[in-house]
Amino acid sequence: MRKSKYHFKFEELGIYSKAMEFGEVVNGLGNKFPKQERFELTSQFKRAADSIALNIAEGSAGTDKQFHNYLGNAWYSAHECISCSSKAQMRNYISVEEDEENRRLITELSKMITSLRNKILQRIK
Repeated sequence: MRKSKYHFKFEELGIYSKAMEFGEVVNGLGNKFPKQERFELTSQFKRAADSIALNIAEGSAGTDKQFHNYLGNAWYSAHECISCSSKAQMRNYISVEEDEENRRLITELSKMITSLRNKILQRIK
């Protein structure tokens, strides 16, 4: 990601960078989907993938409790991406290998989200 002279703390989070990268992976894949899916699965998949990074950024500005909740939303969005990826593969919009790579990336993101949520939960207690 490009470094700006106007920097925000959440941009230092590795999980945020990975989520941003995953959103771009999904954007590239979605651009290959058929036009009839543009307002259906393509849109849903892209919005779910982008929602991961957006929730991390938005939640980081609040209290620990708020951030914990926003990370939960990011976790749900990551899991929504599993269904979208599976549907895309079943419809032959992406290959089995692309679906597996999505699953690998989402698994990594989900573990990072869970770990960060647990650390925040310890601070809340």
